[in-house]
Amino acid sequence: MIESKKNNQKVPEHVAIILDGNRRWASERNLPSFEGHYKGYKKVQEAPLWFFSRGVKVLSVYAFSTDNWKRSTDEVNYLMKLIKQAIEESVILANEQDYRMLLSGRINELPGDLPDVCRDAMAKTVNNRGGTLNICLNYGGRMELIDAVKKMMQNNLTVEQVHEGTIKKYLYQPDLPDPDLIVRTSGEHRLSGFLLWESAYSELFFIKKYWPDFEEQDVSNLIDDYNKRERRYGGDVEA
Repeated sequence: MIESKKNNQKVPEHVAIILDGNRRWASERNLPSFEGHYKGYKKVQEAPLWFFSRGVKVLSVYAFSTDNWKRSTDEVNYLMKLIKQAIEESVILANEQDYRMLLSGRINELPGDLPDVCRDAMAKTVNNRGGTLNICLNYGGRMELIDAVKKMMQNNLTVEQVHEGTIKKYLYQPDLPDPDLIVRTSGEHRLSGFLLWESAYSELFFIKKYWPDFEEQDVSNLIDDYNKRERRYGGDVEA
């Protein structure tokens, strides 16, 4: 186990990761894409402890986007089975390691009993205090904003009642802080609709390695890089 945070080191409260590169990881090894997804899923089981042991309070992971339904039927069906297995096994880990689980996205539109599995996972870990693993599933940043607007309309809000705080209240997880740091693996340099509202002032970090190759040392590297940055929030004036 790598030592926890260094003295006087700033640790991001909320880190969000776009889990990218599972299929390319498999392709480069002449393996079926399913092998890459499975390897990536096993990595998601390891990552929470790496972050929480260093003082990170919230870890959000982009597990399945609303655009991923466009993939082949066989791949999507496999992913749904894998996601169900992952959530059920993660509940055990979460309770052992004392972190809670949140599932964010259009959960009710997931197939079969997956919506119930998601709700059950949240209920069984709700009292854990060692950190929060926020799994973004059937998630899209534009969809989140659309759903927020729909809820506001259903509640008959007036124009005067709509402001930044109102919109925050209607997001999927209004109680979570905005991410301090958003990480994308695989070398791609885009957010792909991840946490569009919440990422306004997030620091961005891009890693060339694929998600299945992500290691504990990478967490230390992320925090070290975060400490070298001077965060600005729009109102700051540069010298």
